[in-house]
Amino acid sequence: MVSLKVYIITRLLMTIPMILILLTLVFFIMRILPGDPVLAIVGMKASPEQIERIRHELGLDKDWLHQYIDYITMVFSGNLGNSMIWGRRPVINEIWDRFPATLELSIGGFIVSVILGLLTGVFSSIKQGTKTDVGLRLFSIIAYSLFIPLLGMIFQLIFGVYLRLFPVAGRKSPLISITWYTGLYTIDSLLSGSILGFFDAIWHLILPSLTLGIVLSGVYTRLVRSSMLDVLAEDFIRALRARGIPENSVLFKHALKNAFIPILTMMGLQFALLLAGAVLTETTFSWPGVGTFLMERIEYRDYTTVQGTIVFYAFLVALVSLIVDIIYAYIDPRIRY
Repeated sequence: MVSLKVYIITRLLMTIPMILILLTLVFFIMRILPGDPVLAIVGMKASPEQIERIRHELGLDKDWLHQYIDYITMVFSGNLGNSMIWGRRPVINEIWDRFPATLELSIGGFIVSVILGLLTGVFSSIKQGTKTDVGLRLFSIIAYSLFIPLLGMIFQLIFGVYLRLFPVAGRKSPLISITWYTGLYTIDSLLSGSILGFFDAIWHLILPSLTLGIVLSGVYTRLVRSSMLDVLAEDFIRALRARGIPENSVLFKHALKNAFIPILTMMGLQFALLLAGAVLTETTFSWPGVGTFLMERIEYRDYTTVQGTIVFYAFLVALVSLIVDIIYAYIDPRIRY
């Protein structure tokens, strides 16, 4: 256990240079891109004196090196700064206002991807070498290579416009009122006793979650199939079958449990892709999460907010990866760090 503690501390320390490199890249890329945040604030008709005054207030009149040092110092003191536009609110407050929407969508997409990937992977391993196996492997390749906005627009057109089964945008209907507790509408509606609000939140969540989940399920299908085939060839599986253990019990209680260790690792690695996919899904379905917020602020060249959001994402991915590694070590006693 001592070695595991050392590993955790090492991973946390390794997060610092990763954040620093990522932040440095974002800092300079944002300033290379065309556009001026000051003009986004005051408009094209502002006087030169007004533009210079605001530029000085935001610290944009300094050279890039001084801006970079000031911002790095501020970030590592625990402050992500203030937004450059619209009231100049603290960036962390802006992020927390929208993060629950991204989290809810990510959870929905994650559930869809895991369930679909597990079912198709297990079924493909059972039907090894058959047309069903080939079809499911082909599905995994196509699903993983799909462009999320394209799939989302197809779902919007079919299920939203033609069939009118699901809404094509937003988190809830305009006439539904949900009291804010956690920011997760599915939970907040239950806490406020609104069953109608709960089903309305689920109703709006279905299409975005399916879009994100189907794309991410492809990698699970192939990994589950490969892991299941390795486990099903083990001697203990033949022994279980020889004892007359029901096939469903052999597959899901014994084989899948042993095949789940590499799958758990992939879940952590997929989290980064889940966040990237959530950005595309949010913009497609007008989902008011961190993804649409980030895209909006990039257009306005809101340097501080974009940099703070990227740092937030990086810490989140690093934290989830660390948690998955710790769980992995507890599940598999052979793992020692």
